[in-house]
Amino acid sequence: MLIDTTLREGAQLFGAYFSVDMREKIANGLLALGVEELEIGWIGQEGLEELIRRLRPVAGQTKLSVWTPCRDADIRLAAELDVDRINVGVPVSDSHIAARLKTNREGLRERVARTLLTAGLLGIKYLSVGLEDVSRADAAFALSLAQIAEETGAARIRLSDSLGVLTPPETQRLVTAFRNSLSIDLAVHCHNDFGMATGNAISALSAGSDYADVSVLGIGERSGIAATEEVAAYLSIKETTHDYETAHLRPLCHTVAQAAGISVPRTKPIAGKDIFSCESGIHAHALSKSTDLFEPYSPQAIGAERVVAVGGKSGRAAVAQALGHHEIPWQTQEIPALVSAVRKLSWELKRPLSDSEFTELAKRH
Repeated sequence: MLIDTTLREGAQLFGAYFSVDMREKIANGLLALGVEELEIGWIGQEGLEELIRRLRPVAGQTKLSVWTPCRDADIRLAAELDVDRINVGVPVSDSHIAARLKTNREGLRERVARTLLTAGLLGIKYLSVGLEDVSRADAAFALSLAQIAEETGAARIRLSDSLGVLTPPETQRLVTAFRNSLSIDLAVHCHNDFGMATGNAISALSAGSDYADVSVLGIGERSGIAATEEVAAYLSIKETTHDYETAHLRPLCHTVAQAAGISVPRTKPIAGKDIFSCESGIHAHALSKSTDLFEPYSPQAIGAERVVAVGGKSGRAAVAQALGHHEIPWQTQEIPALVSAVRKLSWELKRPLSDSEFTELAKRH
């Protein structure tokens, strides 16, 4: 199951500023996609209460959650919000405990237990405890802290690879250790500093994690986290274990890209405009025989379209196919000269030919 945190982690992207109206638009896109939980912001974030007011009537089965540091004062503020879940961040590596929290392991144990008891007294029914920088923490200490959290009322533990240093096998081992020791929900938050986030998130889910954090286009601090569109598409199309409405993914990605002021690479998985575009002679010829030879899923599964063009990499079969597509009569002996002309013009233009350019060239030959 997915916890989309575009409006919390994603909103921390350098230079990204989402208005309340834009946050509502993004949230509505995520609700249409069908994610199980929306982490819609953090305590103290401007416009948070207004956003909750707008989303509460339309959230349906999707849970709304907010993030807060492990402080009694912030927990009390969170308890007053009309949300389903509260996510508490707790740094667990020794360097964070000493430098950020100015305490030690025992002091952190006491703080977590005290905060969770306060949450219980305030009537918070679902409290998720995020173990930040768990990938660099002492494993035994981190697990003991998770067990204390479970004993004092936590409903979920969220394991955060805060610097994105884990690999998929390491993520699986980490999740397995916590899964075997806890009876409450388990989640992961995988950063993408070494390009492992989506793989780590999927590996965690396969190892027994109940949830994985994602954000649209993977945006967030530094290199961001696992990408909503990649994980959702994998689970729905490849694994067929979920039924996310994947046709909503590409419009949602472009909405977020525009709002965040970033561009979507044309080869970006799921969202890129050219992921179903082909001009290579061998591939184009194979696609004419059977599309699944070089496509892992159909373009229609994500609301995309296939584009096959001729250009500097095209051969006789691709050019002949293009002639047939445009209903241009041709003779076999004419193809080699046309192939040469297509390649020459394409290299001059430094791109594949448009339909009009190709038909004009073909008619001249």
